[in-house]
Amino acid sequence: LPPHYFIQSNLRMSKKDDKQDFINRTELRGFWLTRIVFLRSLAFIYCIGFAVSLFQNKALIGSNGILPIPAYMEQLRNHFNLKAEEVTTRSFMAVPTLFWFVVEKHTDTALALISTSGLAVSVAVLLQGSANMVIMSVLWILYHSIVNVGQRWYSFGWESQLLETGFLAIWLVPVLSVQSLPFNTPTSRICIYGYRWLLFRIMIGAGLIKIRGDKCWRDLTCMNYHYETQPVPNPISWFMHHAPQEWHMFETMSNHVVELVMPWLLLLPWRSAVAMGGVVQILFQTVIIVSGNFSFLNWLTMLPAIFCFDDEHLSPLFSLKTLKCVPVAEKLADRNHHRPVRYQRAVLNCMIGMFLAFLSIPVVQNLLSPNQQMNTSFESFRLVNTYGAFGSITKDRTEVILEGTTDEQFTANTRWKEFEFKCKPGRVTRTPCLISPYHYRLDWLMWFAAFQHYQQNPWFINLVAKLLEGDEDVRNLIAHDPFQNSSTLPKYIRAQHYGYQYTVPGSEGSGAVWTRKYLKPYMPPVSLTQLKEATGLSRCRDDGITVPPSPDPREDMRHVSLLVSVWWCHVRDTLSRISEWVGGLELSDVRDFISRQPIVVCIRSLGEVVLYIVYLWLEKVL
Repeated sequence: LPPHYFIQSNLRMSKKDDKQDFINRTELRGFWLTRIVFLRSLAFIYCIGFAVSLFQNKALIGSNGILPIPAYMEQLRNHFNLKAEEVTTRSFMAVPTLFWFVVEKHTDTALALISTSGLAVSVAVLLQGSANMVIMSVLWILYHSIVNVGQRWYSFGWESQLLETGFLAIWLVPVLSVQSLPFNTPTSRICIYGYRWLLFRIMIGAGLIKIRGDKCWRDLTCMNYHYETQPVPNPISWFMHHAPQEWHMFETMSNHVVELVMPWLLLLPWRSAVAMGGVVQILFQTVIIVSGNFSFLNWLTMLPAIFCFDDEHLSPLFSLKTLKCVPVAEKLADRNHHRPVRYQRAVLNCMIGMFLAFLSIPVVQNLLSPNQQMNTSFESFRLVNTYGAFGSITKDRTEVILEGTTDEQFTANTRWKEFEFKCKPGRVTRTPCLISPYHYRLDWLMWFAAFQHYQQNPWFINLVAKLLEGDEDVRNLIAHDPFQNSSTLPKYIRAQHYGYQYTVPGSEGSGAVWTRKYLKPYMPPVSLTQLKEATGLSRCRDDGITVPPSPDPREDMRHVSLLVSVWWCHVRDTLSRISEWVGGLELSDVRDFISRQPIVVCIRSLGEVVLYIVYLWLEKVL
């Protein structure tokens, strides 16, 4: 019978059956509905990421931005000894981005096109609740292209986490079909376990980095400081900071339990245990979302937890009509079980599983190492990464406050006007913002700048230069420029260092959220002319200065050599045995080939594993 017969016959069931009765009578243990929920959730995160890029990246990394892409690409080409607009396989594999193929004068157009296209495609997936490999690959490639030229603005763990989550989603969906319930493509078990493994690594990594890091995590006092000193507090943070000491100790202990104990439930074979682990992790991320503005990090961390729940768990989210289609999809999937396309899909899933297992080797080694690194990628495509957060907690909050003046000569009586950022603490009477899952990248980096020297942050000097110029794109990144409506641009800008503390409830002046105390100068007053002379700028444009990008743009290149080293240690013995069997295989040739093509390490290893399995089978048979 044709497939539509089964659908129509099921939909003719008695209209008196309500949804709960149907759920009770039907075993919904698959992951058809889970995939729909996950794809909508992932599309939502992609929407946020591309929206942030669309509205902020022109000022941050545009052709005339704070850290411009053209200058960054020029430095990359110098690193690889390439000519202008030249790109090689080696350079692309080391820094995979579409901006290798973009002419400098079209940088802003390409940046807007990539962001707009990604936003449009992700909105379509969000509304449809389905996708195919082509669509998910497009989203992954577009966001990857932005991240790899984002420099300091995109150097945080959630960017790699989104890329890893998005990469695995490519293999979760059909090749071409965009049906919500694609009968020929049941949800891949490899992807389900892959996402549980991802969530396990995220939580265990975060827990271990805390135990091995700041002493306050071990004496249960870190939460005494966290809400006050976190990068971008929200309105709830003030109330949570003033909770009793005993409650903060309970929070810290609960954090250790959730991050170090509960993740093991995700690896158990029992359905109820896995579901409990998923519930705990989602509740934990929800509490963090309520307590502060951490971009889309915690929203993104919820996504792998969705695969802790099968269709029965998620059935309340769907209509009765949709639920009745699930058993039909199961029947059709069983009917097509012996079709060649199902065998091809099974082989693909096995290869993806081995691929993920291989790439997890250095990640596991990092987790077991006493010198654990957090938020690190071991290869340029960021397919399997290591994560962690807040290994150390700052005990005192300091802020950098930018001030400008129009005076030609500044004295002790000079009037300095303060620049106000959109979310970063500034005026003590301003209520903290609530923006998560959206993210202000400039505000986030200003938090890091406060406990570093300004000379360690070239972007900070470039920001000051843009404000001295009155750059409109950069002005849009802040809440208030005191000179925006003035006919005169600031002649000088300085940065002052202040210490911030929450006000005490019931104290005098409790209408303010913060109290602040002047500490010391952060950066002396500078003019635009002084900055040009000090930085040795050789190129100046009519519409602004071109500033040097941050040094060492390919710091991640060390990860390629690290990946080769790790791979060689684990596969050398296998290669030796294969060499003895095949004969004539020179290991030095393999080593030289890998050193020229690092990405082949990942692909070649799959073939070697398969070849070794065949060898063992032949050895047993013969």
